[in-house]
Amino acid sequence: MESKIRVLVAKAGLDGHDRGAKVVAAALRDAGMEVIYTGLRQTPEMIVEAAIQEDVDAIGISILSGAHMTLFPRILNLMKEKNINDILLFGGGIIPDDDLIKLKEMGVGELFTPGTSTQDIIKFLKNWVENHPRI
Repeated sequence: MESKIRVLVAKAGLDGHDRGAKVVAAALRDAGMEVIYTGLRQTPEMIVEAAIQEDVDAIGISILSGAHMTLFPRILNLMKEKNINDILLFGGGIIPDDDLIKLKEMGVGELFTPGTSTQDIIKFLKNWVENHPRI
């Protein structure tokens, strides 16, 4: 039996707008994935700890606050400290093109901007998990 893809969806920092995160979480669930939604105002430490406890395949961060160049690198650093390099970090929100490039170079797997189809996110996650089996 094939195991379900497990995804943690989180809102990092002080951003209080979670409609997009909830839409993505619902779409992933509808696609057969297990989704853990942590809710608003999560710290990077809380997100990484929840990812470890829930044994997820991927962490999805929604950021609309403009703090993406602080929060994503902090989460990546914590993931490295905790030696969870086999978990995908991806995200979405309003992120300028130059920052999208920098964040991907740092190790963020993919970033989805407003207007991205949920089907594109689902396809990306399925392909990533299929090509990066966890040990």
